[in-house]
Amino acid sequence: GASTSDRRFAATVKLGSGLEVDGESLTEPKDYGKEMVPLVRDMGGGQCTSESVLKAQNITGKIIICEAGGGVSTAKAKMVLRAGAFGMIVVAPAVFGPVIVPRPHVLPTVQVPYAVGQKIKAYLEAESSPTANFIFKGTLFDTPRSPTMAPFSSRGPNVKSRGILKPDIIGPGVNVLAGVPGVVDMGLQPKEVMPKFDIKSGTSMSCPHLAGIAALLKNAHPTWSPASIKSALMTTTETTDNTKKPIADVDGTQATYFATGAGHVNPKKAMDPGLVYNLTAAEYIPYLCGLKYTDQQVNSIIHPEPPVTCDKLRKLDQKDLNYPSITVVLDKADSVVNASRAVTNVGVASSTYDVEVEVPKSVTVEVHPPKLTFKALEEVLNYTVTVKTAAVPDGAIEGQLKWVSSKHIVRSPILILPGTGEEDTTEAAAPSAQP
Repeated sequence: GASTSDRRFAATVKLGSGLEVDGESLTEPKDYGKEMVPLVRDMGGGQCTSESVLKAQNITGKIIICEAGGGVSTAKAKMVLRAGAFGMIVVAPAVFGPVIVPRPHVLPTVQVPYAVGQKIKAYLEAESSPTANFIFKGTLFDTPRSPTMAPFSSRGPNVKSRGILKPDIIGPGVNVLAGVPGVVDMGLQPKEVMPKFDIKSGTSMSCPHLAGIAALLKNAHPTWSPASIKSALMTTTETTDNTKKPIADVDGTQATYFATGAGHVNPKKAMDPGLVYNLTAAEYIPYLCGLKYTDQQVNSIIHPEPPVTCDKLRKLDQKDLNYPSITVVLDKADSVVNASRAVTNVGVASSTYDVEVEVPKSVTVEVHPPKLTFKALEEVLNYTVTVKTAAVPDGAIEGQLKWVSSKHIVRSPILILPGTGEEDTTEAAAPSAQP
């Protein structure tokens, strides 16, 4: 998943009433004037999509408010500039919440969240001669609340495998300085000079962050498997923002595990996780068979030698895959569900870990044994999580399990889901032929 960082490209819209509202901008014109200029809105639908309407409206020397939609804001900026505008305010969609994804524009531009845009438009409607100007503040750091979930972040639940929490983890994916290999969406023509770097947003930005951190872990721990690296990343995450509050979603409410997964990546902590949940490629075979994939589908995914025959294997329940998160499904009242895990000691050779469990009172979670005592590095110990409830939950129940030693805290999210009421007999979809 993708989240914001604590960096903002800060800019303020100053209104004629004296009210100042905050947004962001990648445009910082030199020798920018401080005088107030007329403020107008697009009369052709609000999204500034018709150059003829803009020219007929006479926006010369004025700041115009443009709603998001109907095309990219960088292309709108060129249209608005040709129509003679002094500047532009771009109002983000409501679904983006407080998150702004600023773009480089060809004229002074401030992008504002939807709620801020409504304040600006309210002022515009209330005044007979509204005015405005911009104050560009440069790059600010340690801005609250960060991280916050990105509106475009990949979210759960995992439709095909409810017993595996998705997403796994979140990382920085909003307003990331990235290299540009070719033509990008900046409203430029093919013959115009392309930038070598650009501010980009997306899970395509958080993914390389996580991949780079994984590469650093592999360099520091060459013998670790991919599963161990994933475990180190997931069990050392942060679940609060820089104000010490739980990570928020775009609507300001606390983000759920279906948004954050295990939490926000912490590279420094991941270097020394204490314990890891390891998995080999072969251990995924009974898991895939348990998902009701056919033999042909399983073999097309993993290409084993000899080919796999699922009927000859013991199926592995999703909850028992040795994953760093724990997800169980409760199908009926008075349910008791066990999930097994194995942890490998990669921290201190002689160490003891005590379990700590945090769950709502509506469920009971027991861990056996409640203490793990390791005598050597690479030693593997097993434990079982037992989940009990008197009634099937109405929705997802979230909690966490921690193995705590004198040096390490190894955290796993616990997710308890209501069952569907009947056995899932849906045949798994055929795997894609795409690489």
